[in-house]
Amino acid sequence: MSSTPPPRDPVFAELAATYTVFRDAQPLAIGIHKSVMAAHPGLDKDAVRKALQRHTASTRYLKAVAAGGARYGLDGAASGEVTPEQKKLAADSLRERFRKQAEQRREAEKAKEIQAKLHQLVEKFR
Repeated sequence: MSSTPPPRDPVFAELAATYTVFRDAQPLAIGIHKSVMAAHPGLDKDAVRKALQRHTASTRYLKAVAAGGARYGLDGAASGEVTPEQKKLAADSLRERFRKQAEQRREAEKAKEIQAKLHQLVEKFR
């Protein structure tokens, strides 16, 4: 038997299991933390804050915000719109994230090439 590891963020796992707005990474209504705390008074406020920060910083969520459209509450009903400024901020965040990832890949590839050349040099003198 294989056991599944515990979720990385149990608070977010609970929210995603309960609300499609989290599961589907839809743009969240402004102030949704208040709705979460009202619906789940037993959850730790800091844990909810951290779960929401992690979720709203995810690539999947940022892509949804960058696409624009409606924001959604816990009940799945539209609750406001993503503003042009919010769309731009999300798109800029994604662009910067992808640029950094590409740079890290290039640096890793360069380090790998240097390591291979050093290995060849060592082998040459053995």
